[in-house]
Amino acid sequence: MPAENTPTGATAASLHKGAAPAGRAPQRLAQAALRDIPWEVGVAKPDPAIVVENVTRTFGGLTAVSVDHLEVQRGGITGLIGPNGAGKTTLFNLLTGFDQPNTGTWAFDGKSLGKLAPHRVARLGVVRTFQLTKALSRLTVLENMLLGAQGQRGESFLRALVPGIWRSQEKANTAKAMDLLRRFKLDAKKDEFAGTLSGGQRKLLEMARALMSDPKVVMLDEPMAGVNPALTQSLLGHVKDLREEGMTVIFVEHDMDVVRDISDWVVVMAAGRVIAEGPPESISQNQAVVDAYLGAHHDAPLTVEEEDRVLAQAEAAIAQEEHGGGEVLGTDGTTGRTER
Repeated sequence: MPAENTPTGATAASLHKGAAPAGRAPQRLAQAALRDIPWEVGVAKPDPAIVVENVTRTFGGLTAVSVDHLEVQRGGITGLIGPNGAGKTTLFNLLTGFDQPNTGTWAFDGKSLGKLAPHRVARLGVVRTFQLTKALSRLTVLENMLLGAQGQRGESFLRALVPGIWRSQEKANTAKAMDLLRRFKLDAKKDEFAGTLSGGQRKLLEMARALMSDPKVVMLDEPMAGVNPALTQSLLGHVKDLREEGMTVIFVEHDMDVVRDISDWVVVMAAGRVIAEGPPESISQNQAVVDAYLGAHHDAPLTVEEEDRVLAQAEAAIAQEEHGGGEVLGTDGTTGRTER
């Protein structure tokens, strides 16, 4: 349903096209652009950076992703949430070239990303981090950073033999890497092996390395997972900074307090499908979201007959465990023989 209680004003389109007052924060621009958007699955955005059409991915008989239409607003922070197994990471893998779909198309800035390798997707400006960090543990922190720079002239074997071709670029990349490490408070660790960093510091390193390529879209897969509370606030601040610098951010997260804190828009997945979209405050009001997380009948009281059936089933299961096999009462009242 539309956000009837949100304030009205200039249209989202006019705000996006530069009608905003000087000094207006990107966060406010993103929120204003999405203010009057209906809370509907597949709703069109004023200025989408990424558009997904009819993308499906199956593994055997299991449908991991089935997204009919999804648009991601440029310049905002979009939270992607859902129960475990909802297809969030699989969708990330598809959008960034780490996996290929069975059907469907998706595009960034009107350019199709279908069948592109991950490094080519990154060159177009779409980068990602991983739930399990991918820092190269036997390289130093600074060396990990330098790997993220694009278009390094010294990568060619023949050019690598002529230092004059790449030396100035290497100095510029090193200076940029050090600036990012200072920003993420990792500069003191620059000469240490990445494998010696804590889990939270590896998350910071991966995010910093992603910024070496000057991305337009940053996709973060559970950036707060396994991070201690002291570093969580630091990571949150860095994610907000990405928006302030004009980047589009998509992130997967389970902590709803985090989602409400930093998201401009939230997309909810369950069983591979998008079941809801809207601003953070709308999600807790959506019955489909509540059902996906808690079960469709989580708050429905059992009848006497249902209670008797559940009790009989539990007693039969206990008897079966004690005797190593036997008849177990099913939820439909029928019995069936099981063996240990």
